[in-house]
Amino acid sequence: MTFENLIELLARRGTRKRLAVVNGIDEHTQRAVEMALDEGLVDVTFVGGHDIICRNQAMEHYHSHISYVDADNPDDAARRAVEIIRQGNADMLMKGRINTDNLLRAVLNKEDGMLPKGNVLTQLTLAQVPDFDRMFMFTDAAVIPFPTQEQRIAQVRYVVNAWHVMGEETPRVALVHCSEKVDARHFPYTEGYKDIIDMAKRGEFGKCIVDGPLDISCALSEKALKAKGLSSPLEGRADALILPNIEVGNMLHKTLNLFAHARTASVLQGAMTPVVLPSRGDTTEGKFLSIALAAL
Repeated sequence: MTFENLIELLARRGTRKRLAVVNGIDEHTQRAVEMALDEGLVDVTFVGGHDIICRNQAMEHYHSHISYVDADNPDDAARRAVEIIRQGNADMLMKGRINTDNLLRAVLNKEDGMLPKGNVLTQLTLAQVPDFDRMFMFTDAAVIPFPTQEQRIAQVRYVVNAWHVMGEETPRVALVHCSEKVDARHFPYTEGYKDIIDMAKRGEFGKCIVDGPLDISCALSEKALKAKGLSSPLEGRADALILPNIEVGNMLHKTLNLFAHARTASVLQGAMTPVVLPSRGDTTEGKFLSIALAAL
């Protein structure tokens, strides 16, 4: 599986997802949306920024797949976009030029937001690394500082579901730690790994294989696993990494991008619809790939 395969999979469906873009006045967001329109992945509602977006003459080419909703300011655009989601008139939400905290305030509003009660909001990232033989997913690099056991269980469920949608019959999920041993004294969260593994064996996540604790090398490399004299049902071929905390996730994400020149896509899961929440440093391609991931 590559990002090209993912885009082909979406294109073969022949249906466009409805994307609501909050204040999409910046060039990178508009270009990413154009790329998604070119691939036939989305119909778009720009919420806020109508006057500025209309200056982009390229948008005229897609007029039959674009609509506009006026807003007084970026915060109002966020509220209106969330309301569009709540009314069932969009399938995913995307951040344009608005502060992340302001957008999340609208998403997480207890009365008028889009996070169902009891759901866990977390970020999933899909990575394609040059010269690595497959894509893999990891969570969480942006939302949950220190996942609880309940949140970690939700993360496993989200990554398994995502891989099922992408056509992987039995996703392999690694519960990551800095070693392969449970350490209740220094890293108490590792005690909960056995319960998650048992849940997977009972089929509570659907068809998948879960194992851990494993370090990242043993999770992703059969060679590293054998070098340590270890065995794992994942066989060093994890499709997804459940990371200990946001610091690990954030550093992994930035290291992959900066040093390995990885292509990555990220979405928030757990809300009524996927949320594309790019960072200021994301490339146009990264934003486009995130739209594609959200469109699954």
